[in-house]
Amino acid sequence: MDGSDLPLERLLEHLQELAEKALVFWDVPKDATVRLINVSENATYLVEAPGGYKSILRVHRENYHTRRAIECELSWLDALRSEEVVATPGYYIGKDGQPIQEARVDGLPDPRFLVLFHFVEGDAPDETSDMTGGYEELGAIAACCHEHAIRWKKPDRFERLTWDVDAVFGANPTWGNWRDAPEVTQDVGDVLERVEATIGKRLQVYGKAPERYNLIHADMRLANLLIDGNGTRLIDFDDCGFGWFLYDFAAAISFIEDDPRIPDFKAAWLKGYRSVRHLSAEDEAEIDTFIMLRRMALLAWIGSHIEAPEPQELAPGFAATTARLGQDWLDSLG
Repeated sequence: MDGSDLPLERLLEHLQELAEKALVFWDVPKDATVRLINVSENATYLVEAPGGYKSILRVHRENYHTRRAIECELSWLDALRSEEVVATPGYYIGKDGQPIQEARVDGLPDPRFLVLFHFVEGDAPDETSDMTGGYEELGAIAACCHEHAIRWKKPDRFERLTWDVDAVFGANPTWGNWRDAPEVTQDVGDVLERVEATIGKRLQVYGKAPERYNLIHADMRLANLLIDGNGTRLIDFDDCGFGWFLYDFAAAISFIEDDPRIPDFKAAWLKGYRSVRHLSAEDEAEIDTFIMLRRMALLAWIGSHIEAPEPQELAPGFAATTARLGQDWLDSLG
């Protein structure tokens, strides 16, 4: 989650100190406490205080997003919420009138950006039960966001990540080179080289027409839906950026691409999507291409984030399964 050479345990100690000291930037209760709840690209903390106060503090990874890029993320959150496209979490304005704060502590080489979000009540869909209903809702939400992205007049100097072939396979891939991931043996590498080349050729033909490629959430998994009596909210826009609309389905099945229920999830997602927005047969035919693009990106992500607990847990067998999925996909193309 960080470009620093610090061991993860030491890094988290510094980030905890930074998070605790940063609370003075906002009007939070003086007796508030900070507890780490997630480590990925960023460190995310639950801020709590007696009396029921709760908020979510995101401490950004260094050199991942610029201040302007975070401003643009918040602009899209505001637009989606104000235009009632989908419910998104609000955020707090700091004492200086700004939503984005910057802080540093001894022991970390660079300052970090921070955003304090409203706490969102609700639970993610139960992933141990029938998830087809959740995927149908995901598809409809994705289509609503895509329709909004096409018509929305983006702010000047709009800056976000790009999730295209170059971002995954180019000279400076966003999440690193998949070849450097654990367990990429010669046999695995040979298959994945063919997969990469085929993805590139197909998506060059598919193209980036505006009805196919625009601003996307890029991490619209069931875990990022929170549901309660007031409805469904979509959270965690940290990876939102420019990409193919169908990449949002590929992201929705991140890490479970080999699950035998994927055809059912895909059918449910498409049903939900088409309840809002047209999707051609040509578009549908490329869904598996985007699944492989995302899977290759995740393999690279594991390799470049291997110091964190989640990638360490995922790494065993991930490369071999990716190669198996890739070979099946190549075979399906004839």
